[in-house]
Amino acid sequence: MGVPERDAGVLVQEVMSDSEKDYDVAIVGGGHNGLTAAAYLARGGLSVIVLERRDVVGGAAVTEEFHPGFRNSVASYTVSLLNPLIIAELELVRHGLTIVERPAANFWPVDEKRFLLMPYGLAARQKAISQFSAADAQSLPAYDAALERAAAILRDLAGRTPPNAGGGWIEAIRHAGLGGRLAGLSLEDKRLLIDLFTKSAADFLAGWFESEVVRAAFAFDGIVGAYAAPSTPGTAYVLLHHCFGEVNGKAGVWGHAVRGMGAITQAMAAAALEAGAVIRTGAGVGEVITAGGRAAGVRLTNGSSVRARAVAANVGPKLLFRDLISPDAVPEDTRKAFLRQKTGSGTFRMNVALAELPDFTCRPTVDGAAGLQHGAGIIIGPTIDYLEMAYLDARRDGWSREPVVEMLIPSTLDATLAPDGLHVASLFVQHVAPRLPNGRTWSDASEREAFADLVIETVNRHAPNFKASVIARQSLSPWDLEERFGLVDGDIFHGQMGLDQLFSARPLLGYADYRMPVEGLYLCGAGAHPGGGVTGLPGRNAAREMLRDLRGRWRR
Repeated sequence: MGVPERDAGVLVQEVMSDSEKDYDVAIVGGGHNGLTAAAYLARGGLSVIVLERRDVVGGAAVTEEFHPGFRNSVASYTVSLLNPLIIAELELVRHGLTIVERPAANFWPVDEKRFLLMPYGLAARQKAISQFSAADAQSLPAYDAALERAAAILRDLAGRTPPNAGGGWIEAIRHAGLGGRLAGLSLEDKRLLIDLFTKSAADFLAGWFESEVVRAAFAFDGIVGAYAAPSTPGTAYVLLHHCFGEVNGKAGVWGHAVRGMGAITQAMAAAALEAGAVIRTGAGVGEVITAGGRAAGVRLTNGSSVRARAVAANVGPKLLFRDLISPDAVPEDTRKAFLRQKTGSGTFRMNVALAELPDFTCRPTVDGAAGLQHGAGIIIGPTIDYLEMAYLDARRDGWSREPVVEMLIPSTLDATLAPDGLHVASLFVQHVAPRLPNGRTWSDASEREAFADLVIETVNRHAPNFKASVIARQSLSPWDLEERFGLVDGDIFHGQMGLDQLFSARPLLGYADYRMPVEGLYLCGAGAHPGGGVTGLPGRNAAREMLRDLRGRWRR
């Protein structure tokens, strides 16, 4: 079976109709978690079909040409959380994946003269922080150690199936070891976890650092993809969630997938195909078919159907129960509980083609060459108050007057993305309201473009050549993210990651073990534990539970 590629480097597969064939598992959505689940299920001996609405696989992790000669990761944009077990077990490197490390972690322009450039390595980071506070530099080793201890626990929990509240004695037996692990923690680490799971990022960081700039630098991770202020309880956990990654075996390092994020999902699709899975693009699912109280396949939007013993949904749980499950298939109170799930990341996504690199006033470019700052994550959000006001503005007016902007320039690391001498940049922007107030709507292109103009001006205040260097831009509002990728309210995590939607409560208390309230229906996307980010873990974990059920090794 041929596997042609688009110019964007995203795997596409053309296959004949399989509507008359029975499968063990039909997977709704060809995003990275769906492809991961497909690869594991097929390797486990099950017959699997992946059904993707768009003409490319990858979901939000795709690379596309957005202007002639300029290609970039369209939605998701950076690598760190992709689980190393998945990279190894699915042999993604053999299937073409190459990840290069950023030369520095992050760069924060503060004002016309000051900046914080955070390199890798403890001593170098202490030196950078000491420019703002000698005391904060001294606090850094203990902070790093505390976060690493917590991240180690989180890495372990992320690969497990959460205890399913209400599951009875079988669930209690399955998770006795987990309880023992947590009970065996030191009192200090128990306090640390309580702080991280309950406090705001601002309150947690105030216990470690005194400089507003330093606190803001760390607090940024607490609001990424969270429609929340750094003062919002629970954002300390979001901070931790973004700290348990690694690149090429190096913890805490961020990187770039050569040829963009589509290279990750292309490698995953290749692994799934090699294991025997079938992938159909241009195959939108309109309904999950139920018969005799259990999932029996799916009906496509073109009217054809695919029969399967089980269905795995790599879509958000709110979308699943709003659009794909018949209301009479589950109790009304259960359906309403899924539809009440909190969604909305408060994010706006842009890709821009650049004639030259941005020249920051606080750290000028030398002879137009890329500096360390250009290969880092460039973050405009210099103080805690700035981050706080960005959220408050969005809650009141629909978007921030001074938005928080994270910009990456992947073409400094990857020559495949832009013509020689030119560049592409990814801009991940917060905060915008998922739904605008006063009758306005993101489906109105003028709203989207007005905010995009503001984003360009925001960067231009720190790099005065930026606006003039923009050759072309692609802008995606929360509405665009939902229309293009099925992200309800533009939620990049398939559901907010607050305290009420984590671990045993993700996506909903009673359904944390990837099994949904319809027998034979599973959730394998970011709306399941451990949540969002390009990790692959929801897909891997869900596949493990499906293999237990469908191969008879475990019965609920």
